[in-house]
Amino acid sequence: MKLSRIAAAVGAEMRGPDCEISGVASIGTAAPNSLVFAEDSQSLSAALASGGAAVIVAPKLAPASTEKALLIAGQPRLAFAQAARLLRPVEASTGIHPTAVIDSSATLGEGVSVGPHVVVEADVVIGEGTRIEAGAVIGKGVKIGTNCRIYPRVVIYPGTTLGNHIILHAGVVLGSDGFGYVRDAQTGEYLQFPQQGRLVLEDDVEIGANTTIDRGALEETRIDRGVKIDNLVHLGHNVRVGHDVVIAALTGVSGSSSIGANAIIGGQVGIGDHAHIGEHVVLGSGSGVLTHKKVKGPGVVFWGRPARPLRQYLKELAALARLARSSNSEEEH
Repeated sequence: MKLSRIAAAVGAEMRGPDCEISGVASIGTAAPNSLVFAEDSQSLSAALASGGAAVIVAPKLAPASTEKALLIAGQPRLAFAQAARLLRPVEASTGIHPTAVIDSSATLGEGVSVGPHVVVEADVVIGEGTRIEAGAVIGKGVKIGTNCRIYPRVVIYPGTTLGNHIILHAGVVLGSDGFGYVRDAQTGEYLQFPQQGRLVLEDDVEIGANTTIDRGALEETRIDRGVKIDNLVHLGHNVRVGHDVVIAALTGVSGSSSIGANAIIGGQVGIGDHAHIGEHVVLGSGSGVLTHKKVKGPGVVFWGRPARPLRQYLKELAALARLARSSNSEEEH
């Protein structure tokens, strides 16, 4: 693909020769037809000396003249990612594998690929261009949008709806029953509270390997547009996640909690039930949010267990350190 075409697609200014680009690469592994990027002066020097054909760079770093072609972009890393998507080869449809089991009432759009040993149950609707890989199970009545990618061993329970351009990595489980039980005060036994709601994923959601999301108990669990969820995350029933939220690995969100749009949730965060995380809030790795707690934003960084504003948390750590030093000093005397 010509560099000029890439420049137009990512909204960058091109300087230098309009060379042919075959892919993106790191500076250290760049081939003669590769595109690389630089975010600071040190990486720019390395990029200009690399074997790559062109460099994406911010306006403030762009050299006045160079033999290597340049793409001038306000956000070089973002432009690099956009170029990588543009250069990614389009996978042709592989059709329906002979070992797949597809109910006769299922509706498959044009160009759908279904891999080995996939099970598609009754009344499923799958949009055009979607790929379902080996061993996935698509439950009764599930609706899947266009151009989705469902990797091996994904299980989607009945009552789940997926939008367009969704990516589900291996081992994802969507729409399973929530962890809701009622205890009999006389016998001590537990009876499951009805788990008959649904799960909705809006467009452009990506979910990492072995992550699980429960359906609603009586209503719905909803993941809004553009949410990105890492591996080994669990979201309980009735959870609501606003648009463009990022959730890192090993995080658990208890039932009926909500996360506001554009929030960032670090790894190993625990959120109790009926809690609310505000828009643009950042929860640092390992933080804990108590049941019914409201963490208000926007733009506030919280850390610790229980989570509190970062400045307060650091002051408390410093106070504990001083107390420990004082205690050790008294013991020595």
